Amino acid sequence: MPSLTTKAKLLGKQIIGYPEATVPVVTVADWTRQHTTKQPANAVVRYLQSLFPILQWISRYNLGWLYGDVIAGLTVGIVVVPQSMSYAQIATLPTQYGLYSAFVGVAVYCLFATSKDVSIGPVAVMSLTVSRIIAHVEAHHPGQWDGPQIGTTVAFICGFIVLGVGLLRLGWLVELIPAPAVSGFMTGSAISIAAGQVPGLLGESGFDTRAETYKVIINCFKFLPHTQLDAAFGITGLVCLYGFRIVCDWLGARYPRRKRFFFFLSVFRNAFVIVVLTIASWLYCRHRRSASGKYPIRILETVPRGFQHVKSPVIDPELLSAMAGELPVATIILLLEHIAISKSFGRLNGYKINPNQELIAIGVTNTVGSVFGAYPATGSFSRSALKSKSGVRTPAAGILTALVVIVALYGLTPAFFWIPNAALSAVIIHAVADLVASPRQVYSFWRVSPLEWLIWVAAVLVTVFSSIENGIYTSICASLVLLIIRVAHPRGSFLGKVTLRTAGARDGADGETREVFVPMTPAPKVKVTPPAPGIVVYRFQESVLYPNTSQLNDVLVDWAKTNTRRGLDMTTVRMSDRPWNDPGPRPGHDENAENMAKPALHAIVLDFSAVSHIDTTGVQSLIDTRTEVERWADGPVEFHFASVLSPWIRRALVAGGFGVGAVHAHVPTEIAPVVPYRGGRTRVESQGKSADVEEAVEGVEADEADAPIVSEETPFFHLDLAAAVRAAEAGLSRSRTAASSTSSISSPVPGKKTAAEVVVSV
Repeated sequence: MPSLTTKAKLLGKQIIGYPEATVPVVTVADWTRQHTTKQPANAVVRYLQSLFPILQWISRYNLGWLYGDVIAGLTVGIVVVPQSMSYAQIATLPTQYGLYSAFVGVAVYCLFATSKDVSIGPVAVMSLTVSRIIAHVEAHHPGQWDGPQIGTTVAFICGFIVLGVGLLRLGWLVELIPAPAVSGFMTGSAISIAAGQVPGLLGESGFDTRAETYKVIINCFKFLPHTQLDAAFGITGLVCLYGFRIVCDWLGARYPRRKRFFFFLSVFRNAFVIVVLTIASWLYCRHRRSASGKYPIRILETVPRGFQHVKSPVIDPELLSAMAGELPVATIILLLEHIAISKSFGRLNGYKINPNQELIAIGVTNTVGSVFGAYPATGSFSRSALKSKSGVRTPAAGILTALVVIVALYGLTPAFFWIPNAALSAVIIHAVADLVASPRQVYSFWRVSPLEWLIWVAAVLVTVFSSIENGIYTSICASLVLLIIRVAHPRGSFLGKVTLRTAGARDGADGETREVFVPMTPAPKVKVTPPAPGIVVYRFQESVLYPNTSQLNDVLVDWAKTNTRRGLDMTTVRMSDRPWNDPGPRPGHDENAENMAKPALHAIVLDFSAVSHIDTTGVQSLIDTRTEVERWADGPVEFHFASVLSPWIRRALVAGGFGVGAVHAHVPTEIAPVVPYRGGRTRVESQGKSADVEEAVEGVEADEADAPIVSEETPFFHLDLAAAVRAAEAGLSRSRTAASSTSSISSPVPGKKTAAEVVVSV
């Protein structure tokens, strides 16, 4: 007599609908064993070590690496000093704050970096975002907080958020935003920044340079008559920057052996132009100070020496509330720009970056930077490209760059007094112009995906005519909508067979001949043989998930009703007995003759080679498809699945009654019925397994292995599509033989369904 525990287990199985005869499938315990370790202490140690990639290579550091790092570090340092001061102006902060961000970025990043090429520091897009946050807070809370405190708070909060994303290993979220969307808002932002610097370049004033980009461009033309002497310095500096680069590039192409020399000569153009214009400004302005203390042109004037604001960051809750709506944009820019740049240089130089670790690096950099009074820093494309071309060998090059910044902070600040603002505007315009996508790149977007090209255009236009924030949101939302559309409306095709022969086989000699399955609408001059009548072969090119399952159901059911025979003879059904959505035959139209001309549906073969996931709604949709086609055929229809790659897909399909070959009365009509199905599912008989051609194809020889590749308990799961089609054709042959035998014994009764029609799909 069974014990009370056994009875309780049996009762529990009946309540949840546990099948009486089960098929071995993957379990949650299997997944747990696969994704857990028996030595958690070692896993924790490995995780902690992964947070400091420098430990993996610092012990192998050598003089060869040192030579490359010294050159690259010093080269980037010469560029980052004028650029960081210029970008601080974009952020509406004193210039020293740009130097603070530059120092912390290059000094801290090297400890956590997985990219040797990326240079961290102030960048144009982030600086413009900070300026907009400062303007937003000032507009709603005038005089309550100063700009440096707002910038430092943004750095701390955004850095902390990005650090959390990296520690939680959520870096894959960045992959949801495609390259055209990133390029779109970067291009629009570059145009906005360049337009905003033109007034400073020409000495224009009297209008808002942080309004919508198109308004700034219009006002720049309107105020041309009010151009000041600053234009002499700004335009001269911009022309010299481009002239210097063009000449050096030409000389490098003209004299390939000295290309590296001309490259480094071109690198010094920013420093050279700033030094020359600073000397010119000093010579012109030193004796022309007005009574009010103003000079003929706008210059930086006093820049404090050293680190003047090293302290614990002050995080005001009221300030957080005031800027809360602006923080998502700043965080997105912080992580998105950095990951895009680091991946780009990783591909270019043949190494792989870890996105999660890069987010940790950028998060720690900005969190620590808030102690020094820095505002947000992220990866710079121009300085990273310069660092890569300079022959950097390890992330330690950032230490040399940090030393250059320290020298500038402590030794060159008196000289910074005379730097013209117009010269810094020229440096900014020259730098951000490289962020604008080239026509070749934009055309590539169009060639690859016109829809993504439209996203690029939308991002640029919204950024130019509205704001960077709206441009980012537009590009992200449009990308997500496109992703959802692609998942909800995937491609699928009915397949036919094409025989491929090698040259030797075509000439009559020994050669290879094989069969492949291609869509029924192939290239011209290719003969595609459709499957045997009554067999449907369909390839679904996406995971079977709830957004797209109805499309799969509609395609298969509509094809079956259009191209296969209806099992019931509807000529004997009165109009009053027909379903409301079945209008019946047209007057004078022989519905039965047309129906009998079609083949009876025997099997549906689904190619799952492109399916990586299936959810509950997907399984229910397949059950609904099976129910509808079997109702149409008035008999069982075999469902064969080819190339089921994941054991979890196999588990889900088995739960829906697929693959096991169960007869029509023993398969569920719902995977999650409202009333629990307590009868269980027993495999009392199987459809057509005795003569399955696949036994010799999918099974491994006895002397090679003890078990077949595909389980014998799931005869309708197949290793490849060819095996699935052969198994379906074998079942069709058996059903035809059975139909012939039955029709020779009994004759059909007029007005009723024949015996052959009953068994034709069994």
